[in-house]
Parts: sequence; structure tokens; C-alpha cells
Amino acid sequence: NVKDNGGHCYFSPEGGGAQSRSEDEESLGVKDLKRTATQAFGSGVPKRRSSSRSIKRKKFDDELVESSLVKSSSRVKGPPVMEPVRCSGSEPSSSEKKKVTKSGGTLTPPLTMVLNPAPLTKRVKKSKQPLHITKDLGRWKPTDDLLLINAVLQTTDLTSVHLGVKFSCRFTLREIKERWYALLYDPVISKLAWQAMRQLHPEAIAAIQSKALFSQAEEALLAKIGSTSQPKLDVFQELLSKHPNVFHPSRSPKSLLVHWQLLKQYYLLDDQSVQPLPKGDQVLNFSDAEQMVDDVKLKDSRDEVLEHELMISDRHQKREIRQLEQELPRWQVLVDSITGMSMPDFDNQTLAALRGRMVRYLMRSREITLGRATKDKQIDVDLSLEGPAWKISRKQGIIKLKNNGDFFIANEGRRPIYIDGRPVLSGNKWKLNNNSVVEIAGLRFVFLINLELISLIKAEAAKMTQQ
Repeated sequence: NVKDNGGHCYFSPEGGGAQSRSEDEESLGVKDLKRTATQAFGSGVPKRRSSSRSIKRKKFDDELVESSLVKSSSRVKGPPVMEPVRCSGSEPSSSEKKKVTKSGGTLTPPLTMVLNPAPLTKRVKKSKQPLHITKDLGRWKPTDDLLLINAVLQTTDLTSVHLGVKFSCRFTLREIKERWYALLYDPVISKLAWQAMRQLHPEAIAAIQSKALFSQAEEALLAKIGSTSQPKLDVFQELLSKHPNVFHPSRSPKSLLVHWQLLKQYYLLDDQSVQPLPKGDQVLNFSDAEQMVDDVKLKDSRDEVLEHELMISDRHQKREIRQLEQELPRWQVLVDSITGMSMPDFDNQTLAALRGRMVRYLMRSREITLGRATKDKQIDVDLSLEGPAWKISRKQGIIKLKNNGDFFIANEGRRPIYIDGRPVLSGNKWKLNNNSVVEIAGLRFVFLINLELISLIKAEAAKMTQQ
């Protein structure tokens, strides 16, 4: 029954029209709710912009889950409170409120299911599970697993395995125990390790088995061999043939000999015994032993080897000094430092002089050699005293005085010699005059002639020709 009261309409609670009224309101409320939901989610959330650019960095699974949760929470908080539309001036009854809340509650679960997708969490759990299983497979290699298994079968002691086996990494005793228990009781790790060990090369397997530790039974058999005897490989070959069940299949006579030598070195054979420490009350310490040492005896001690070496070195030095003294009168050129660029004062024995920027070479014989002196070969004029002479040959040239008083230079080196700017190639000669400029590998010299002495030599040569 519909009543009009001043322009406001309302439904009366009496009569059979109440049921139809509630159904109409419910349908209207559902439609308004859907309309407001589409407006809120459609208009409030901006459209996603797509781009053709490549993504710089891929997000991890944790970041994807967190971003999706943030977006879902913002979307749920965004839309306003949904209320059913009713005519103005009328208040809903308690039954209407219950129906509206029921209708709103039935619509919210699918929205939350769309906003919060569940498969992402399942995918994260699946990705974490294999990481937990395979986190320790990186350090343990199949060779390490095979070494561990062989060593445990030989010694049955994980502590001796930790001390005696050299793995690819430095594993602690705890890590070795955890790995052994994982190989025994963890089906996933044991299966993966078994597959990896089956893929090893036979030569690698043989090399690993040859490094197996010696068991106590093997060392007991080896310790029976006497320390005074010098056993050969035949003895160990006989041991292997007599006790095939005791020794490891990879043992060879040579490996047994090496291990027996180690046992002998550390006094572990049966006929060897380690001398016990003195148990007396007076045990010498370092200070007592130092007081017992006689300093006089230490001073009087002579080192014969050191004295012999000192005597040999002294003999070599004296021989070199004697050779230098014998070569002094043979020198034909004296080297003096230049104090000025004035004309030198020649004595009666100096025929000519080769003056450079740093030194001056005096020529006191009819023939001298120019070049670079070495330990094996000595020459008359060492040009390395003037400057860098690494480009100069060991025997660069020869300056010779002829009987007529003329000086000639002959090039016997690889590089040319320049006389007053003219090159003299290897194997050629050139006349030297007074004040001639001689250039050898960048080093310049001035050739000065003792004219008085040369004139006397020419006069004597003329007399000899006349006679």
C-alpha cells in the first residue's frame, strides 16, 4: 500500500505488498550497487599505460607480491561507502538494513578474490622449496663426495677423515658430518650426488681411489716389516697377494713402500720405540742451558769453510790488482780532465791529443785504437768516458802516425766516422790534420797535433832516407 504525505512516499508495513516491496528494493539496491562499483573502479583507477620500451630490470617474486598487495589495498580503500538508494524523507527499517547488508556482503568476496590473486603466493612457495634443498650443493663437488665415502669406508671415523683427506674446499668437521648424514638420510641430496658421481671419468675415479686413507688393518700389516731392513717392491707385492681382502683395491707396491717409509720416519713400526722424556726433578730450561755454555769455547771455534772462502776471494783480488799493475806501463794513452779550451801544453812524449768536452786523450805511440772498453777487451781510448757510447763499436777505429809525419784514421766499426763533416765509412781511411773535428756516434772531439815533435820526426825520417 502506497501512501502520499506531502510529496514524500513510503511503504506501509501492513498488507501483502510488503513482500513485493522488499523484492523491488533489493533489486534496485543490487543495480545501484553494481553501478556505483563500476563507476568507482572504472573512473577512479587510471588506465594502464603500455610502452614499447624494454624493461631495464626484472622484478623478483617478492617485489611482485608486495606491489600487488599495495595496489589491492589502495583499490579497496578508494571507493566510497556503498548505500542503497531510497526516497528522501523515508528511513529504512531494520529488515531493509539487514537485507542491504546481506546483499553487500554477498558481493564483496568475489571482489576481494579478484584483487588478491592467490596463485602468486603459491608460486613463491614453489620457488623457495628447491633453493632450500640445493643451497649446499655448490661447495660439495662429486669428487669431494667420492673422497668422503672412500675415507669413511676405510677409517669409519669422521674426525680422521677431516684431518687426513684434502678436499677441494676447507670443510669443517661439522660440515663433513652434515654432508655425510645428508648423503645417508636425505633422498634428494643423495640422489643428486649419486647422479653426479656416476658422470665422473674413470680416470678421475681411479685417481680419487688412489688417495684413499690407510685403514688400521693395513697399517698393522705394514708395521710388521722391520725398520732395519730395506724392503723392495717385491716384499710389498707379496703382501698384496697374501692379503687381498685387507688392502684397498687401488693399492700398489710403490704406494705401500711410500707409506711404510712414513711410518718409519715417525717411529710407528713395531720394532721402533720413542724414547720417553726424562722424569727427573731437574729438567733443564733455556736459562740453565745458556749458563752451561762456555763463551770462551764459542769464541775459539773456527769456521774452516768461511776461512777457505775468504782466502779464495782474497787471492782473486790480489790477482786482479797484479794484472792492473802490469797493464799500467802498457797504457799508451793518458786521460786527463779538461780545465779550459786553450791549446794544451805538449811534452816531449805526446804526439797528439784528442780533446773532447769532458776528457782529453793523449797519444804517446804511433798507433792507438778507439772504441768502447768491456770486461773482456781493453782498448787504448775508451770513448765511454766522454759520454753515452752504447752506439759505438768495441773497436771503432785506429789512429796511426806514418813515417812522413801524417796522421790517418781508419774506420773499423759499423757506424761512420765524420771528419770535418765528411763521413768515413767502414773499411776506409782519412787523413787527420791539426784542429780536425772528429765525430763518432754523436761525440765530438778535436784532434790536436804536437807540431814541434812531428817536425823533428819528419827531419829524422828525411835524414834516414838520405843515408
